[in-house]
Amino acid sequence: MKRILLTLLYSLFLLPLAAQPPKYEVRAAWVTAVYGLDWPRTRATTPESMRRQQDELIEILDKLKAAHFNTVLFQTRTRGDVLYDSSIEPYNSILTGKTGKNPGYDPLAFAVAECHKRGMECHAWMVTIPLGNRKHVAALGKESVTKRKPAICVPYKQEYFLNPGHPQTKEYLMSLVREVVERYDIDGVHFDYLRYPENAPRFADGYDYRKYGNGRSLAQWRRDNLTEIVRYIYKGVKAMKPWVKVSTCPVGKYRDTSRYSSRGWNAFHTVYQDVEGWLGEGIQDQIYPMMYFRGNGFYPFALDWKEQSNGRQIIPGLGIYFLHPDEGDWSTDEIERQINFVRTHGLAGEAHYRVKYLMDDTRNLYGILKDSYYTAPALQPAMPWIDGTPPTAPSSLGIERPADGYTLLRWKPSTDNDKRNEPTYVVYGSDSYPVDTANPENILAQRIQGTEYVYAPILPWNAVRYFAVTAVDRCGNESTPCQSH
Repeated sequence: MKRILLTLLYSLFLLPLAAQPPKYEVRAAWVTAVYGLDWPRTRATTPESMRRQQDELIEILDKLKAAHFNTVLFQTRTRGDVLYDSSIEPYNSILTGKTGKNPGYDPLAFAVAECHKRGMECHAWMVTIPLGNRKHVAALGKESVTKRKPAICVPYKQEYFLNPGHPQTKEYLMSLVREVVERYDIDGVHFDYLRYPENAPRFADGYDYRKYGNGRSLAQWRRDNLTEIVRYIYKGVKAMKPWVKVSTCPVGKYRDTSRYSSRGWNAFHTVYQDVEGWLGEGIQDQIYPMMYFRGNGFYPFALDWKEQSNGRQIIPGLGIYFLHPDEGDWSTDEIERQINFVRTHGLAGEAHYRVKYLMDDTRNLYGILKDSYYTAPALQPAMPWIDGTPPTAPSSLGIERPADGYTLLRWKPSTDNDKRNEPTYVVYGSDSYPVDTANPENILAQRIQGTEYVYAPILPWNAVRYFAVTAVDRCGNESTPCQSH
């Protein structure tokens, strides 16, 4: 215990010192659409304004790609409305200025395609239980779930919520998830607000508790309700596409730890999320705890998540919005220490809330990440609990060097044990042979589809001499390399 406490203290006071980044690491950013907080700024009312709206998203993705981010948490459902072509809920008014109006394209399909072009994963971020305030619900009109399925909706403190205690709530949420997973080539579904309102003893679920409680305490029954929703959706997603990651962003402190108190604010007691139970049962692939805290509010609880992870991926959500003088006026050192801690203790990566503060380079955070922490690309950590078998190695890597300075690489394809997916490829290059594929600085490109790649060095005199190619399946398993000669 003393050694653990010393480790925590060391992490608290350690001056930020960036080392070579890990090869496998989640580097995520939340792209928030509600109220247009991050995107979009332009309303798509004409073909020209539609293209401007798309260009705004491309600008975000280009900037993330330039700093070697590899995961985009794209807001897909807000509060009873969506950002894709749904047969269940209406389009969010933020797209066009009018609820339910088609913006002229499908934003989720566009986001997925543009992320994949840049070698990044796209996860559909879906707000689950809250449905918005009375004004918002009224604006949705007859399209609101409160009108179409009133039995599963409850009012509470001037807002509406889905009722986690009603058996049909999980089925309704799964119908939305099914649309997204079946129709889009997403890499993950990411659930937000999968919890009860905080400190809600008067939440209007008394009838359901009396009907379904079966002798459990109200608190335990509520936890079980959320767990059943998580279980039902997780199994449903895996039955469709096992490689699609299922994750949640819970309250950042699970409960009191032996090292430090949660000071009355935690997932287990305050909002009834038994997240460590979900991890233990294996019904989450990733957890993005919203760890928007400093000092002892962060480090002991990050370590607790890691210790209780059951081998699943823990990606702490970092509150980078607190860097802004109007929010918390944090120094950038706070975020740097947290990233160092995440790496030192072997967590799967980190996520940044929100992308606006990266785009604005608040307190030079974007520049620091690009120049000191995310200096090389990173591949996605594997999910061996879903599939631990890598594809076969590509073969017959051929090199052609036309006179224009470009290099054309061609290889024979790999095969994967899951025949529903073709592997994608990672291209490495260096001036030494064989190419060291363990060094992320040698990654030239990832998520290459097909069996050829055009290498165009930024400067001709920086061109590498040797190349290697590996295959990666949708669960992150990487093959042995095929080296050039």
